[in-house]
Amino acid sequence: MARFQAGQPNGVAVQELEVLVRTAVFKSANLMVGWLLQNAADQIDAAYQPKPGQHSKGRASTRIDGMFGSFPLERDYYYHEGKKQGHYPADAALGLESGYTPALARLMCLEGADESSYQKAEQHLAETGGIHVCGRQIQRMVQRVGAAAQQWQEREAKPGGTTAPIMYVSADGTGVPMRKEELARRAGKQPDGSAKTRLAYLGCVFTQHKTDEQGHPVRDYESTTYVSSFGSIEEFGPCLRQDAIRRGLALALQVVLLIDGAEGLANMGRLCFPTATQIVDFYHAMEHAGKVLVALLGSKEHPDYQARLGRWAKRLLNDKVEQLIAQSRKQCDGKPQAEAVEKELGYFLNNIARMQYGTFRRKGFFIGSGVIEAGCKTVIGARCKQSGMFWGEPGAQNVLALRCIHSSRRLGQFWLERLNAHAAHNDSLALAA
Repeated sequence: MARFQAGQPNGVAVQELEVLVRTAVFKSANLMVGWLLQNAADQIDAAYQPKPGQHSKGRASTRIDGMFGSFPLERDYYYHEGKKQGHYPADAALGLESGYTPALARLMCLEGADESSYQKAEQHLAETGGIHVCGRQIQRMVQRVGAAAQQWQEREAKPGGTTAPIMYVSADGTGVPMRKEELARRAGKQPDGSAKTRLAYLGCVFTQHKTDEQGHPVRDYESTTYVSSFGSIEEFGPCLRQDAIRRGLALALQVVLLIDGAEGLANMGRLCFPTATQIVDFYHAMEHAGKVLVALLGSKEHPDYQARLGRWAKRLLNDKVEQLIAQSRKQCDGKPQAEAVEKELGYFLNNIARMQYGTFRRKGFFIGSGVIEAGCKTVIGARCKQSGMFWGEPGAQNVLALRCIHSSRRLGQFWLERLNAHAAHNDSLALAA
């Protein structure tokens, strides 16, 4: 205070003042938190009943890092010789994560998963909160908690949610760049047949209650939830179904599966969402329409290409996909390009029922998969596909699990269940069902 009052008042002085005041406040707050947690640890240790086989090894001291700084903590240690496992009852009860308070551990996970790198997470914590944790420690915390987050995504669902007129389920996959050892003996799209990426699946569930004045569907505000997986489509499908069950799959009046037309996703839909109306994303359909026209006309530079692509769009929106297939075959009948055109038409032949866009629009359905496309960019791409990044599968999977939980507005629920699970380690009796 004296230094500020004695100096020349300006922006630099004000900036220094606020940082110094924050440091002073944090010191007092840190002393208070440390004192309160030590008292709590003493009470926990006094009341703890060792489990069979556990033997007290006395008190052990450690340093705990929290939101306001670090402080020492004394607590009892028990060891089970048969299981070769140690246990600190106070650590479990207080929700400590490898020497970090639960509030700081949660913030480290949030920043580590949200920022584009662990180094930026370190810088952001220091600048915004005066919290000094190195990027490596943030990474370790993300991997520790992220593994549990992935399991939490895959947990068996308890039916819930509320009744919605329309529930949408959508899924897509995108490649995540991986380290060489992660790609050994994996086939890919490189000229030599090798792979540079691993396929990560992203799924989302959202609901719709209304359409706008023009009859266009309106997605319910903050209704989108996400799940991710590096597993096979056979493993990912049931995980996505569990999320839909949590969201009220059994209560939805209509279920719509929005996909890009890939056979793997279509088969997943048949197995995991057998009553859903499957719709191929209209923009993927138009992309493949362009490929048909290129095969038919020779290139996109053909003077008729744009006009004919527009006609394809209008006819697809009027349930004319079968007519388009027949006309394309007729136009190339007996011509050299017939085989190439037929190959590109296969996409439409396999998806005729999923391309009745006129019917779908009259029912007020979304016909575009923009939600999941955007999710692949924001949830996966923004964190895992930065320039120069190469991941290990566990590292990427754990980060994406935390990002999905955050994007789904479920951080509070996840951390509550995690803290309860920590506390449950102190029970000497089995928990009630």
